[in-house]
Amino acid sequence: MAIERQRVIEQDKMQRRQNFDPVESNLTEEQVKLEASRCLNCKNPRCVQGCPVNIQIPQFIQAIKEGNLEKAGEIIRETSMLPSVCGRVCPQERQCEGNCILGIKGSPVAIGALERYVGDNTKADMPEIKPSGKKVAVVGSGCAGITAAADLRKEGHEVVVFEALHKLGGVLRYGIPPFRLPRTVLDREITNLKQMGVKFHTNVIVGKSITLKQLKEDGFDAIFICSGAGLPKMLHVPGENLNGVFSANEFLTRVNLMHAGQPDSPTPLKVGKKAAIFGGGNVAMDAARTAVRVGFEEVYIIYRRTEKELPARLEEIRHAKEEGVVFKFLYAPKEIIGEDGYVKAVDLEVMELGEPDESGRRKPVSTGKIERMELDTVIVALGTGPNPIIQRSAEAEGLEIITDKRGYITVDGETRCTNIPTVYAGGDVAPVGESNAINAMGAGKKAAKAINDLLK
Repeated sequence: MAIERQRVIEQDKMQRRQNFDPVESNLTEEQVKLEASRCLNCKNPRCVQGCPVNIQIPQFIQAIKEGNLEKAGEIIRETSMLPSVCGRVCPQERQCEGNCILGIKGSPVAIGALERYVGDNTKADMPEIKPSGKKVAVVGSGCAGITAAADLRKEGHEVVVFEALHKLGGVLRYGIPPFRLPRTVLDREITNLKQMGVKFHTNVIVGKSITLKQLKEDGFDAIFICSGAGLPKMLHVPGENLNGVFSANEFLTRVNLMHAGQPDSPTPLKVGKKAAIFGGGNVAMDAARTAVRVGFEEVYIIYRRTEKELPARLEEIRHAKEEGVVFKFLYAPKEIIGEDGYVKAVDLEVMELGEPDESGRRKPVSTGKIERMELDTVIVALGTGPNPIIQRSAEAEGLEIITDKRGYITVDGETRCTNIPTVYAGGDVAPVGESNAINAMGAGKKAAKAINDLLK
């Protein structure tokens, strides 16, 4: 407790508004040693219980204490092939670090920073693989898909990953900006899988380019659907079809994947002066901070509850504020006003908090007051739903996949098996619990275990 939690160095808040370089640097070697020394090596490690993929946290930190960084990397990669990714984007404050005993009276061990350092400074050992003669298709190359592919390949199965877009990584590439997750880091993690023998096919839309029935006919013994949730949820208010209204999915994909923020882009983004982002999660923060970097003069986060209820990570909220994003709380969109087909303003309902709703948070209630805010761009970050293309094409071929009323694929909570015995689903297309990178990885691990048990 006498040693303070070590802090990473952050890029100057004014400088980082102008670039997409990483905001945070790694801890130094000396800081890593100091931070590792803070771990109590508990007999009943609550941090491990809080990790959806059960990384043996005290063990890898102990290896750091012993000066054996390679061993620390081996311990992490026994359960996670994405240490550099998870160390950057996982909500540690609600999971491993949130369960750390040191956090009861002080600051928890900086587990995420240590994991990131180990991931960045060690190489993945390629396991010895004995061919099983079995073949598995993985639909999607995001967190769940990459994790399942790695675990299945370790068991000797031939693994083929089908990605709809032209680059691999799923939401890690098109959704999370490079100032949070550098592309070199993501590319390195994917290269490790390629070296293991995992095969990747891009520009393949399962449900259109190829169907589930065709995959079965092509000899795949099992299929894991982890195609994400790419269908944006919109505001459903008048004026939503005006030019200048984007879903956060479209906005982030165009900037992150298609470089639309650059003037020489073949698909450039029309950058106005004043943008409003509706929503309060991490995607809203990513969209707001990206809007700052592509050149909007004023960027606002508009949220219908108070700051206390914001679901985004505290770190992301702090970074957004430092970068000049203005937060307007207790406002909800009533109507988007246009002129000549383009966004000119938005009418906002002034809200107040009433009784708790089904989520346990106090429900926002309209006061009846309306305020008009002039702007030229609206970005909607209210979440996403699953694209039904796979389910519909399967149904047309007599393979009906059961979904819930919102369109998410229904799965067994432990195995992630659908109603079709050899078809599994996980990640945002079949969410169980909070939707984030590490939970998607947890789903990938559970599906891989169940598929391996099936194939054995």
